[in-house]
Amino acid sequence: MTPTDPAPEDTRPPPARRRPGGRTARIRTQVFDALLAELGEHGYDGLTMDAVAARSGVHRTTVYRRWGDVGGLLADFLDAAGDDDWRPPDTGSLEGDLAALNQEIHTALTAQPPVVAALIAASFRSEQAARAQQRLWEDRYTRCEIVVGRAVRRGELPPRTDARPLLIAATAPLYHQLVLLRMPPDPHLPGRAARTAALAAAAGAFAGPP
Repeated sequence: MTPTDPAPEDTRPPPARRRPGGRTARIRTQVFDALLAELGEHGYDGLTMDAVAARSGVHRTTVYRRWGDVGGLLADFLDAAGDDDWRPPDTGSLEGDLAALNQEIHTALTAQPPVVAALIAASFRSEQAARAQQRLWEDRYTRCEIVVGRAVRRGELPPRTDARPLLIAATAPLYHQLVLLRMPPDPHLPGRAARTAALAAAAGAFAGPP
């Protein structure tokens, strides 16, 4: 992620990979729904291709032929997550945008069953899933650059503020507390982490060299 300079806002939608249609799309949806249910109930260690096939109602031969193994299935699911039109919130202020973004993360990480946490754990066990999750993270960080660009144009941040470390600083406390430390949900955490990062950014903590 390169430093962000004031520039016209890019409102173009993010590029999307070509989606399968027809019967292929229906099978994919059925299998992904079953994958999420199995992950939520049994976690990565209890995840099997046979269980996903049985739950989805798709013949196991089709599931194995299409995805090969659990790693391939998880990788395709994570790649599919990037085929959306999600955009970061636009509240009119940097702190508000970061707080709204953090609230989305907080909701996802505390949802039951804990599917997002299970997917994160799976990425440490499957190389294919790890690569796919990295692609998804890169996609989301790239889309969130616009939050920092808007703040620079509003004069909230110094020119050439580096978006990536700012975004990491704003969101990392949620993953640290909810995933690593497994602390209970804290409704004040999203706003508190956002305010801390916004204040540091306004003071020039993430500004690149002139």
